Amino acid sequence: MAPNTRQRWTSADIPDQRGRTALITGANTGLGFETAKLLAERGASVIMACRNADKAAGAAARITASVPDATVSTLRLDLASLASVREAAERIHADHSRLDLLINNAGGIRPRYAVTGDGFESTFATNHLGPFAFTGLVLDLLLAVPGSRVVTVSSIGHRRGAINFDDLHFAHGYRYTHAYFQSKLANLMFTYELDRRLSATGVSTVAVAAHPGNARTEFGREMPLPVRVLMRPRFRLLTWWLMQSPQKAALTTVRAAVDPDVRGGEYYGPPGRAQYTGYPTRVTSTPLSHDAAAQRRLWQESERLTGVAYPLGEPVPGTTS
Repeated sequence: MAPNTRQRWTSADIPDQRGRTALITGANTGLGFETAKLLAERGASVIMACRNADKAAGAAARITASVPDATVSTLRLDLASLASVREAAERIHADHSRLDLLINNAGGIRPRYAVTGDGFESTFATNHLGPFAFTGLVLDLLLAVPGSRVVTVSSIGHRRGAINFDDLHFAHGYRYTHAYFQSKLANLMFTYELDRRLSATGVSTVAVAAHPGNARTEFGREMPLPVRVLMRPRFRLLTWWLMQSPQKAALTTVRAAVDPDVRGGEYYGPPGRAQYTGYPTRVTSTPLSHDAAAQRRLWQESERLTGVAYPLGEPVPGTTS
């Protein structure tokens, strides 16, 4: 199917979401918060899954203050901890019988090398392994809903990424940029492989990816001082044309989640120069992200590391996404 190239998909294009339940990770700030707010405004029941319970509660209160009839709840979820991931999945099963949307938005970058309690490099754990495990543990709630979607937020940084299967956790030399780019490439490879496996199983659930472009958010607040200085408002005035508001940037995620024209295995982002800014449209990712053999290998390694096996069939050999 030819991509929808309409350039001005805005909040006015978001369909009515009443009766639908959307779970959004990292929803207390930035893109996640704006995504949650947009969906709540259209009537979705929103679950804000966040590492910090107090910040999640404050974010939920801000949404209900501006959208009085919104249905918003919170869930504690630390994607860097497999124990937290499993606890959160158990709570979702206890409280909900279905999910229409799972939006894997949460992510981070660590300027210094750190290892989680599970023994994983922190950026890779937070950005890929945690979302992989959580998605697998709640997938049955999505499979029960016709037309449900898993949306995973990647980055234009994936273009500089490579999967180092011999040292996924950077034990032999750490560069925070390489760790981040690897994790964002992994997000796309996970999405494409997941969608193939969903299709092979014959369900209507699909997997879609999105990236926000260059957004003015708090992302990178833990970065080294020179990087933080460049992120200050007075410096951003010099590069305003390369950045867009979090409200506009969140539209890419929302379109991937709710546009009825979206198909499984697609990737959405802004169409402007270097895909930094603009209204969301279908975009392309690197050839490396479409390497089916590497996708399968990453999937198998992710299952091994997390101990989470998906209830899905194997994709047909030779197919690509």
